[in-house]
Amino acid sequence: MKPITPVGIVGYGAYVPRYRLPASEVARVWKGEGGDPPVREKAVAGLDEDTLTIALEATRNALRRAGVNPQEIGAVWVGSESHPYAVKPTGTIVAEAIGATPYTLAADLQFACKAGTEAIQAGIGLVASGMVRYALAVGADTAQGRPGDALEYTAAAGGAAYLIGPAKESLAVFEESLSYVTDTPDFWRRPYMHYPTHAQRFTGEPGYFHHVLSAAQALLEHTSRKAEDFRYLVLHQPNTKFPERAARRLGFRPEQWKTGLLSPEIGNTYAGAALLGLTAILDEAGPDELILVVSFGSGAGSDAFILRTTEQITARQKLAVTTREYIARRVVIDYALYARYRRKLLTE
Repeated sequence: MKPITPVGIVGYGAYVPRYRLPASEVARVWKGEGGDPPVREKAVAGLDEDTLTIALEATRNALRRAGVNPQEIGAVWVGSESHPYAVKPTGTIVAEAIGATPYTLAADLQFACKAGTEAIQAGIGLVASGMVRYALAVGADTAQGRPGDALEYTAAAGGAAYLIGPAKESLAVFEESLSYVTDTPDFWRRPYMHYPTHAQRFTGEPGYFHHVLSAAQALLEHTSRKAEDFRYLVLHQPNTKFPERAARRLGFRPEQWKTGLLSPEIGNTYAGAALLGLTAILDEAGPDELILVVSFGSGAGSDAFILRTTEQITARQKLAVTTREYIARRVVIDYALYARYRRKLLTE
């Protein structure tokens, strides 16, 4: 999919909560000691944080880099699988908080871990059509894992926001994109269920790898690109091993994907995972560099994008807190405090 009118990223922003739960703490509680944790630690939302506050902080950082009037934002979309309300949009609250109301679209999107990139796809189309000048796409989550489940090691909190606008104002331009979806029930949560259920090993090959590799390979073939044409690669990162294996199968070298691989340090931020990795890349990328981004959402599907940075990127990188600065700002907590913060113990 290639927009007739060139469209790009005018501003981007990230937010990662400061609290960190070491994977060794999860192993200590549920395995006694030792274990082979898939990540070193994960980011945990505080008592006063949720998907909304994370989305808003990331959005404010994106606006600092964009320097646009919020009244010109014609759409505010928040993708997540942990919205604070079952019925009441997060998007309207974000729009109100930044001053984009009342003449704007606002809605919440849900497609597991690719809800944020789904919002970007919609934003590209809306801006390219000329219906709006700017569209805000956010991916944020405070992910949950059932106590003792494998997700406890990785289900984390964080988010990223992207302001989509005209290419001439952008720090990176979308050259082309592609989406690939099937009905693959690898991960789900029914109404009234507090924790998601997953198909364990089934989430690997028929879920993650099939969709990520199919989307990436189809986009590369369609655009006659090869792995060596790109400076950076960022993939959805539910753990450390999956994106590493997928990157190698696509022919990418470690120096191309390690900048965007954040899962060992902050876990899987679900709707924000690939988008957070992209913010870390944009924080250091130079002009005229190609970036391949491939998300994944259970259920299942992937969005793939090819971005080319512009001369405007360097001046905007330091206008807001960088992703690595958020990651470095950490406070380690134990499992007991984590259980309190994530309300895993019912007290009434």
